[in-house]
Amino acid sequence: MPSKAHCIVLLLLLVFLHEAAGLKTAKKKPAPPAKKPGYGKTPVKGNGDSAIFDVLSYGAKGDGVTDDTKAFMAAWQAACSVESAQIVIPSEFRFLVGPITFSGPCQPNIIFQIEGTIIAPTNARIWGSGLLQWMQFIKLKGITIQGCGVIDGQGSVWWDVSDGSYELSSRKTKSARMPSIKPTALRFYGSFDVTVQGITIQNSAQCHLKLDSCTSAKIFNVTISSPCESPNTDGIHLQNSEDIEIHHSTMACGDDCVSIQTGCADIRVHNINCGPGHGISIGGLGKDQTKACVSNITVYDSYISDALNGVRIKTWQGGVGSVKGVSFSNIEVSNVRVPIVIDQFYCDKRLCRNQTAAVAIAGVKYEKIRGTYVTKAAHLACSDNVPCTDVTLTGIELEPVAKILQQPFCWKTYGETETPTIPPIYCLHSGNPFKNGRVQSHRDSC
Repeated sequence: MPSKAHCIVLLLLLVFLHEAAGLKTAKKKPAPPAKKPGYGKTPVKGNGDSAIFDVLSYGAKGDGVTDDTKAFMAAWQAACSVESAQIVIPSEFRFLVGPITFSGPCQPNIIFQIEGTIIAPTNARIWGSGLLQWMQFIKLKGITIQGCGVIDGQGSVWWDVSDGSYELSSRKTKSARMPSIKPTALRFYGSFDVTVQGITIQNSAQCHLKLDSCTSAKIFNVTISSPCESPNTDGIHLQNSEDIEIHHSTMACGDDCVSIQTGCADIRVHNINCGPGHGISIGGLGKDQTKACVSNITVYDSYISDALNGVRIKTWQGGVGSVKGVSFSNIEVSNVRVPIVIDQFYCDKRLCRNQTAAVAIAGVKYEKIRGTYVTKAAHLACSDNVPCTDVTLTGIELEPVAKILQQPFCWKTYGETETPTIPPIYCLHSGNPFKNGRVQSHRDSC
């Protein structure tokens, strides 16, 4: 049995070893806290291993006052080199962003995730002499704009412009004039595989969303909103673009809900709630004696209310080219001034001189256009020298909202009513005007 002294020595030795171990543990550096997702300029991995670039990480304040343009551009430049990158505009923030271009080439399949609100500047000095676009995406492949957020053009400072300028003043700055060139809110140019879904675009100075020279695009579940008196605020404007589908969206604006311009082909528009506005339109085409080519346009299963027009084709005198292969079907209208329109004498000025050349219109079908109108059911005004041909009306059932004095109007429109129409539309010409020398044959220059 060990002595009492030996036990005391052993106990002291154990205490010494315990304290030494505790001292060693205390000297270890604590582990750094884990970084929260979205913070720091190193992208984090999101769903599907996509790299996430939060604009807050690049200096954006999101207070609605600080200019966050540089932060947005820095996030874009970082994401551009990463495939399937995701740029995040977080919710509960308001980001003031000036004119900006997100340009490629970049790695494909970038996602712009908008959950917060992006607002345009109302300071005239930021716009300088005027820019055609506010936010634009150029030469990209697989670009997606999505989310529950808002793009707000704050266009009211532009809408009253009538003499090419708008006086903008404040107590802190000298008065400045807004430029007469009004920007489009969101534009895509020269891009392939474009998707826009979920977002709201509102109060644009001019067009809300424009696709120019794009191929293969889908726009759906989008809300576009501006007052009916806001001038030239088209909802979606298409030009020189092919294979575009627009569906399940709501548009209320001061001009056409959907505007289809020259160079467009294979366009599908369906399940659209349009109004107020000017309806769904092809054109105006051929302005200033230009060439316009539009083909294979299908509009169906849509609702148009409180609008100037329902479904419309409009061309300027003096133009050349053609519109062909157009179908408007299953369109419900309510309180629309003129539901069915072809106008080859379109003019938005006080005076337009008469010209013999015209954009040819052929192969247009109106089927199941139903509802109520204000002025007249149909206005089909075609060129003397280049009449409209192969126009068919089927299942037309339109009732006036009040006593109507104007009857359906046709001029140089050739086609047929395949079923009885309400009201009766007897003014279509039968046959082909280009036979038997009735009019000079028009060569399709497209």
